[in-house]
Amino acid sequence: MSQFHQKKVAMINDLSGYGRCSLTVAVPILSAMKVQCCPVPTSILSNHTGFPVYFFDDYTAKLPAYLEKWGELGLEFDGIVSGFLGSVEQIRIVEDMIGRFKGPETKVVVDPIMGDNGKKYATYTEPMCEGMRRLVGLGDVVTPNLTEACILTDRPYRREGWTIRELDALAEDIRSLGARSVVITGISQGVYLANYVVEQGREPVICRTKRVGRERPGTGDVFASVVSAAFVRGFPLERAVRLASSFVRDCIRKSEELEIPVENGVCFEELMDRLTRIR
Repeated sequence: MSQFHQKKVAMINDLSGYGRCSLTVAVPILSAMKVQCCPVPTSILSNHTGFPVYFFDDYTAKLPAYLEKWGELGLEFDGIVSGFLGSVEQIRIVEDMIGRFKGPETKVVVDPIMGDNGKKYATYTEPMCEGMRRLVGLGDVVTPNLTEACILTDRPYRREGWTIRELDALAEDIRSLGARSVVITGISQGVYLANYVVEQGREPVICRTKRVGRERPGTGDVFASVVSAAFVRGFPLERAVRLASSFVRDCIRKSEELEIPVENGVCFEELMDRLTRIR
């Protein structure tokens, strides 16, 4: 795909100036993994919304003109990755973007950021959930957490106790929306966190890592960025997930060692040299 022999990804997400999440995570991680990251900012924030105050500027109205110039330039991408989307209109714009810029070899990764811990985010209306189900259907890889997988499939959520058969049925329901491959993340299994990987043409696998430290914002963005870069580079999805899981775990551990405040996310910068060595 890439005329310059380097992979190139359009990364759709918000830009939070402080707090290590969204585009401020994706740009350096993809770059370290030798993938050009081309941001599509859906909104601009001074810092993520986990802080008590923040500045917010919605970029929805500007996106069509932004993407129109890319179209006029004839840009092509090896990957299109979508993260947090804040409205039905933003979901529609991303659907249109995929239709316009996806070539025969372009990989589409959809991270359907809709909720966590069994609850939808307050911004997520039912029309937005329906829109996300359509967007998920365009994905080569979809990376919902367990909560989001249940929302997408209209299944009841429970924190623990999922059998392999149940996870397989959950993943297949998501694939029935049109997604080719699915990674269900954040499955609690005692002292482990697991990801259930269903890749087209391969047997399902479950990838486990030991829990370390506290839950932190931005870890999902770190995970999705590593998976996206590795997948676009041609790595098998299972390998991409294992790389991302171990990297997130070690970033959390390092953040605890350095006593980084939880709201500041994970200090992934301390371990970036690991990503530059991935072959």
